[in-house]
Amino acid sequence: MKQHFLKISILTAIASHLFSCDAVKRVGENEHLLTNNTVIINGKKNSTETITNLLYQKPNSKIPVLGTPLRLQIYNLARPDIDSILNEKIYNNPKKLARKTKLLSRKQLDKDVNNRIGFNKWLKTTGEAPVIINEQRTEKSVKRLEDYHINNGWFDVEASYAINRKDNKRADVEYSVETGQPFMLDTITTKIKSPIVDSIYHKKILRNSLIKTNEQYKTSNFEQERDRISNELRNSGLYYFNQDYVAFEIDTIGTNKKVNVDIQIQDRAIRTQDSLYRVPFHVYKIKDVSIITDYTFEDRNKPFQDSITYDGFKLYSYGKMRYRPKALTDAIFIQPGSIFKDNDRTLTYRHINGLRTFKYPNIEYIENEDYTLTDTIRLTPLKKFSLGFSADVSQSNIQTIGFSLNPSLMMRNIFRGAETLEISAIGSIGSSKDQKVGDPFFDINEIGADLKLTIPRFFFPFNTNRIIAKDMSPSTKISLSTTSQTNIGLDKQTLSGVFNYNWSPSRKVTDRLDAFNIQYVRNLNAENYFNIYTSSFDNLENIALNSYNTPPEFIEEKKNGKEYLIVEKSDEFIDLVLSDNGYQNSNPNEYKQVNNINERKQRLTENNLILSSSFSLTNDERTNLFDEDFSIFRFKIETAGNLISAMSDILGLKKDDNNRYELFNVAYSQYVKTELDYVKHWDLGKKNILAARTFLGIAIPYGNSTNIPFSKSFFAGGANDNRAWTAYSLGPGSSRTSNDFNEANLKIALGLEQRFNIFEDLNGAFFIDAGNIWNVLDDVEDENAVFSSFNSLKDIAIGSGFGLRYDFSFFVFRFDIGFKTYDPSYQDQNRWFNDYNFSNAVYNIGINYPF
Repeated sequence: MKQHFLKISILTAIASHLFSCDAVKRVGENEHLLTNNTVIINGKKNSTETITNLLYQKPNSKIPVLGTPLRLQIYNLARPDIDSILNEKIYNNPKKLARKTKLLSRKQLDKDVNNRIGFNKWLKTTGEAPVIINEQRTEKSVKRLEDYHINNGWFDVEASYAINRKDNKRADVEYSVETGQPFMLDTITTKIKSPIVDSIYHKKILRNSLIKTNEQYKTSNFEQERDRISNELRNSGLYYFNQDYVAFEIDTIGTNKKVNVDIQIQDRAIRTQDSLYRVPFHVYKIKDVSIITDYTFEDRNKPFQDSITYDGFKLYSYGKMRYRPKALTDAIFIQPGSIFKDNDRTLTYRHINGLRTFKYPNIEYIENEDYTLTDTIRLTPLKKFSLGFSADVSQSNIQTIGFSLNPSLMMRNIFRGAETLEISAIGSIGSSKDQKVGDPFFDINEIGADLKLTIPRFFFPFNTNRIIAKDMSPSTKISLSTTSQTNIGLDKQTLSGVFNYNWSPSRKVTDRLDAFNIQYVRNLNAENYFNIYTSSFDNLENIALNSYNTPPEFIEEKKNGKEYLIVEKSDEFIDLVLSDNGYQNSNPNEYKQVNNINERKQRLTENNLILSSSFSLTNDERTNLFDEDFSIFRFKIETAGNLISAMSDILGLKKDDNNRYELFNVAYSQYVKTELDYVKHWDLGKKNILAARTFLGIAIPYGNSTNIPFSKSFFAGGANDNRAWTAYSLGPGSSRTSNDFNEANLKIALGLEQRFNIFEDLNGAFFIDAGNIWNVLDDVEDENAVFSSFNSLKDIAIGSGFGLRYDFSFFVFRFDIGFKTYDPSYQDQNRWFNDYNFSNAVYNIGINYPF
């Protein structure tokens, strides 16, 4: 392993040296390549992104860790005057042109030349031209450094620069900044013309001022304070107010580095054709709110055919009214009789769009003579019905080729309350890879249907506005779905139904309550288990052929002369072994292995009935899609089976052979499950991001269950988990299980990834993933798989690797290579770097980032 690292280090050093030597290839004789900027502020080096971004010239970008200017090297591969060179070498050289046209036609030659010119152009656009020292830009950087410090209170700042030109066509620039003493805010006074503005300012605005005595002067604080004052006043009834009415008068003369501030707010300016005069501001109230429910440009001058007055709102329709008034007024925050608030208009836009029933609304205010406003909201309905259709062609480890169709129908305003009903279906066929002789080519099929109703409010027996206000965007979703699969695994029929509430207490927080969630899974082809879970069968077959004295009727000999366990007799063989007390005493390990195979088979082939409720919360600190310095926290808790358990005696439920209550002849699941997920991103600048993730999940069975249903358990490995293991292949714990799908009811996952830009939309990453799954408080007894104490944390697996990402704007294509760095399956042996090589690496392809 050490030799591998040594070779890699040597190759990296050689490559870096070669790149370095070639960096000035396109630098002129009297030019110098900028290799480094140094900023010294008050005698100390400052390399923060804020200061670095002030400089007009920066060295060519480099790949982190390697420190290689890859884009510069790509640019240097291009020929500066490729057109002239090719013309001179080919077209202006009759002998060479004649020789070339003997091998290629003139058209082919022209195409070849154009391709070479195009490739040369691609090298230039993909690469990065050398950054040549430009003294004018250096002087502009000095000016920007001074302006930055002046805007942050250092009014006496002085900055200079020095260029260190070297003989190898390279140069460094050192900037020196002396800030002097900062200026501090001292006396803050106000001069407000309008009495109503003065009253609002001192009662509501002053206490949260961003401009405070004894704080250092910052221009940004004054800009933000102007916006804040304007927003507060526009949300306090001042319809005509804007930030241009707010000004600051600053005095620093003879104040001994103190800043005296006078906040000035002018009266409203009214312009006429030949004059301008000022009047005091007034608070405006909303007099009337009119809602046109079916507005179109063509109907704008027609008379209304229907109208309703509801809760102070006036609703009009050019045709028959198609909406219940409350459904619309719940989405409108501009209330008759209330004062004007700019925020109410914003909320109204947002919530009407959230109904998914209308196009973007038009909201218009008209001023009345009594300082009131008449508001007209024009709504243009979307089409009541919209059809969707998608098709897919796929290939997987179980099918050679598959085709699927997914038609859908959306119906808007289905019950006249702006509800949305979506009906979709799926139909697919495929050809399996283990197709039997005589079977049709398309022997795999799946059909399903899904119905989803979205209600833009809480569907509840009583009014919940006092608990969940309408500005939290409350909604109710009811869904029902069913699928049926044939020749896919165990062949399943599923039925699920969900009744949930969604709301957002703030811009950052989203809550969801699944009041009722039912899932029913029926396995139609349990006898196909060992054809699907082949690893379990291989272990069983090994015992049958090499350990147990297996009767001949369980064995078959094929043409190759080898003996095999008959798959169809696997269950009988298991029963035979488990009833053999002598074998249990003589071969306890093999007996236990057969028993584990049987228990797992029973668990994965049994039908499941899950009736659960859950609550989840997401706190997303992102300000926008381009924010790369944020955190996301997710929490979920779920309980299942408690209601049925409490009513089991009342309902007269019977127990099965394992002493579990059954409902509809299926033992229902009972458990509590919780998940905690935290993601943090740090923006290190220059498209360099450090991302981290921590996850903890646990599901505890009790009452009617001794284990967790497969669909609710945890697994480890895969493109979005520990990337050094394939999905379901890691764990549980340090066990060396050969199961096809490993799962358990406790999971810990940690991840750290540094992302950096290589060039343009191509990015790279180095990552470390850690984690594992364990069994805890269930019926698994394998000590290697069970989390028994904090000592079990030594079984946390560690993977590391690197990857490439290409940003297509609407999604990110990801390719990662993960290496097993610390493998707990080696148990008492050395666990570090045993399989740390490309032959044992895991290659992952994913869409978007893992966290």
